Amino acid sequence: MIEKKRYFVFSNDRLLVPVDADLKLGVKVLESLSIDVFSSYAEQATSVKIEGSIEHHLVDTQKEELSHESVRSVSLREAVMTMPRQDFQHLAQAWQYTVFLRTHQFCGRCGSRMDRVSWEMAMHCHTCQHRSYPRISPCIIVAIRKQNQIILAQGPRQKEAGFFSILAGFVESGETLEEAVHREVFEEVGISIKNIEYFNSQPWPFPHSLMVGFIAEYESGDIVVDGKEILEAHWFDIDKLPIVPPKFSIAGRLIEETQKRMLRDKVQ
Repeated sequence: MIEKKRYFVFSNDRLLVPVDADLKLGVKVLESLSIDVFSSYAEQATSVKIEGSIEHHLVDTQKEELSHESVRSVSLREAVMTMPRQDFQHLAQAWQYTVFLRTHQFCGRCGSRMDRVSWEMAMHCHTCQHRSYPRISPCIIVAIRKQNQIILAQGPRQKEAGFFSILAGFVESGETLEEAVHREVFEEVGISIKNIEYFNSQPWPFPHSLMVGFIAEYESGDIVVDGKEILEAHWFDIDKLPIVPPKFSIAGRLIEETQKRMLRDKVQ
């Protein structure tokens, strides 16, 4: 029996929350979102998930900015950084579904209008019977250590934001995850690695990535960057790290785990 409804309302690619909402409480703050704010869109609300007695709905106004004295809008990154980690999946799923529904109104095979499938998250074309599902793009992300150092790099986005991070890249067709790790590392910084170990994974809804994390060790080679995807990269001592991603992200957790291993080995 449905007892509560949570509305994920996206307005101009931002999430609407009650004006006094404490994001640290997570997605449950959306249960008190006033329907008056999006009443003209109420008929377009899409049920996407039922979790126990709580039903999740999407409302997408696309580029229209909704304003009301009872709500404020927050960026997806602010919400992700502030909400509890266990709530990340709900927000990630809601946004990925929103992007999927936006971009699959028409069939990619024949151009006919598509309809939402009622029992699963999919869009179906009744003209040619083509069915589409939400896109998930696997990416590898890897922390690489050399004795008591870790390699950190900056691409254009990281440089603009003023931090360094570990290496990452999309998996190509026909590749295993491990092959993608070797290829991306060599392409981005010109070194070879060994002892690749799976760490963890994290959905990253910007817009539809799945980050698969690894830890590896340096084997050979000197750092050579391409100057496009990677602007600079260096080996950093474990106790002299620059600004790095926060620990809510898998990049931050990989760096933290690498630090722990280095410190443990140093003590031994």
